[in-house]
Amino acid sequence: MIKATEDNQYVELTSPTSLPKASGFLWNEKMMIHVNCRGYAVAQFMQPEPAKYSYAPNLEAKTFMQPEQPYYAHHPGRFVYIKDEISGEIFSAPYEPVRKQADSYTFAVGKHDIHWKVIQDDICIEMSLRLPKEDVMELWRVKVTNLSSRKRKLSIYPYYTVGYMSWMNQSGSYVEDLQGIVCSAVTPYQKYQDYSKIKNYSDKTYLLADHQPTAWEVNHEIFEGEGGLHNPSALQSETLAGGDARYETPVAVLQYRVELEAGAEQAYRFIFGPAHDETEIEGIRQHYFVKQNKDGQDGFTAAEQEYAEYIAEGQGNIQIETPDSWLDNVVNHWLPRQMYYHGKTNRLTTDPQTRNYLQDNMGMSYIQPQIARAAFLTALSQQHISGAMPDGIILHPDAELKYINQVPHTDHCIWLPVCMKTYLDETNDYSILEEQVAFTDSEQKVSVLEHMNLAMRWLIHERDARGLNYINQGDWCDPMNMVGYKGKGVSGWLTIATAYAFNVWADIGEQAGHAEVAAEFRQEANQTNAVANEYLWDGDWYARGITDDNVVFGVSNDVEGRIYINPQSWALMSGAADQDKQEKLIRAVEEQLETPYGVEKLAPSFTAMREDVGRVTQKHPGSAENGAVYNHAAAFYIYALYLVGEKEKAYRLLRKMIPGPDGEDILQRGQLPVFIPNYYRGAYRQFPRTAGRSSHLFNTGTVPWVYRCLIDGLFGLQGHAQGLQVRPQLPEDWNEASVTRLFRGAELNVNMKKDATVQTIEVHVDGQRIAGDIIKNIQGGVKYEVLVKLPL
Repeated sequence: MIKATEDNQYVELTSPTSLPKASGFLWNEKMMIHVNCRGYAVAQFMQPEPAKYSYAPNLEAKTFMQPEQPYYAHHPGRFVYIKDEISGEIFSAPYEPVRKQADSYTFAVGKHDIHWKVIQDDICIEMSLRLPKEDVMELWRVKVTNLSSRKRKLSIYPYYTVGYMSWMNQSGSYVEDLQGIVCSAVTPYQKYQDYSKIKNYSDKTYLLADHQPTAWEVNHEIFEGEGGLHNPSALQSETLAGGDARYETPVAVLQYRVELEAGAEQAYRFIFGPAHDETEIEGIRQHYFVKQNKDGQDGFTAAEQEYAEYIAEGQGNIQIETPDSWLDNVVNHWLPRQMYYHGKTNRLTTDPQTRNYLQDNMGMSYIQPQIARAAFLTALSQQHISGAMPDGIILHPDAELKYINQVPHTDHCIWLPVCMKTYLDETNDYSILEEQVAFTDSEQKVSVLEHMNLAMRWLIHERDARGLNYINQGDWCDPMNMVGYKGKGVSGWLTIATAYAFNVWADIGEQAGHAEVAAEFRQEANQTNAVANEYLWDGDWYARGITDDNVVFGVSNDVEGRIYINPQSWALMSGAADQDKQEKLIRAVEEQLETPYGVEKLAPSFTAMREDVGRVTQKHPGSAENGAVYNHAAAFYIYALYLVGEKEKAYRLLRKMIPGPDGEDILQRGQLPVFIPNYYRGAYRQFPRTAGRSSHLFNTGTVPWVYRCLIDGLFGLQGHAQGLQVRPQLPEDWNEASVTRLFRGAELNVNMKKDATVQTIEVHVDGQRIAGDIIKNIQGGVKYEVLVKLPL
């Protein structure tokens, strides 16, 4: 059903019905498309805010990508109908809308392309999707091959959904000179002041073809007729009617009538996307289909190659070979790709949440650290002189804080040292601390060091008389919006996380030679941990918070939301939990939160609104923040387990993030192992039937933390001011593993082996045992052979 290709460049699925939502995604820095195995697609581009060019059949509200996206007959898709002109039989590829079971079916997700190969009635349809590196458009190839021993007469109908574009103005027609369909709309607006913005929008949707079609149809209602999309009335005629759309819902359908000899094939190329006007579309046609470069390539072929090279730039800095080949494939090929997407696109928003922006660039520290460096400076330039960080980072001159970024949250400052630590580990670039940066509300420039100090002191200031950090209308958990809106409620997690941030900043200060900073914040960390233990420890785990009305929640007395994972994770990180508390909280997590699909965010999931906690309790039990296996939070816990040396427990949960290879597990999750979703359904003890189901959302802060778990924890190859620290934590049933680690311009080939003759870890570099566990004096451009002997 699912397998990686021999070269590990693709993951293939052989059924469109066993995992109907299995999907892949492609992106560049201006657009994204998420396509599932049946041909449905969600695509958006920036102008400068996210916009659509392939719409649903009703006017859509502008929202984030939706979890567990439902797909229906008229959902946007990219399909090809095939009609046998002799028998009149039709089928469609990839699977929708006809839904005829193919004789052979393959959906293949690659790093820079997505493929389908469908064989039905001795006709093979191959479809592929790629993007350019910079332009907003989809590049499609469709090849039809006659596998039979006889001549075939076929009609081929590429079908691209345009959908309901606008209630103000929508139309469409075939344009002979462009050899394509152009559909036009006007983005709805009410205020005359908005006209100056929308008049420059790319409100046209076009489909260009490199082969002149036999016929076309642009009127969706006429094309579908009485037959429905599974058997459109228009396909009953010899040729499409050549209709247009005049304030009617448009569609882009072309027809090619071909006669294929036995074994013959016919290939087509199409470009689908948005544009401002027909002049722009003509320029696209000329560049991609007509003109050739010095190598004899047209723009279409050159763009495919350029995009592949762009995606290849997002390689991770570890390549692994372990006893778990399924893990190897994800870590070597898919995890860095997902991390690269986040860091390069900022999740295709002009105002990413501050916590997301910083953590996504924590991930870029492993791939392109210069981008991470610039991002940290950008974020700090938007800090207030009070030390407070904004709820979102503005990345475009016309952008403004929107949606959740208009709701005050209190956690953004803690991410500064936490994420900066990874950048410093990778680069040893402590000079960043001396960079001079202004504030959003003051032109005064101070060093990054002072910006960070101000952020830490803001966390100290924003506390109640007990020393617990205020939550306002949310912390890391966005929908925990009613705990502290009156100004008194506090976050147990944030208090503990603040202690961890203080410790991390103290470590950085110490390495940078700022002893006074280290001493100040080490003391603050100790005091904060003491406060957490006084007010938040419930006997077996830590509480999640205390409401405006002074009610402690996330404790054993609660019927729902009794235990939350985040306070437990960060108490391990911060040092709040001593050995006795560690054992108790880990046991509580195993008994109440761990499931076959990972560790749940809270349990039991809420089944009704709790008004002193907020809208998190209104979400369906087991979905998203209400008790799902929310992988971002799960990754915090795994990282914390590695920090305290619980390697077996850490690896067990790490491995549960990746679907398979067990067939039943894959079916239950419903997704391919080509990205880690933001959640798998939870409420395992309450609603086991749906537990484990993937959200299919690839936007998540999970991936840099998983990479950090691998580098700092599992393989223990963490950067250090003096070099590379080697402290592996391999599972007991692994006797060996190998890692190629790219680090500060050098390449280290590290072989780790269990050895009955050693009592402690031994590190040998180029045949010589080193003292201690830090490989020092690493030179860029040099390859090192490293042997790590581990006690049994």
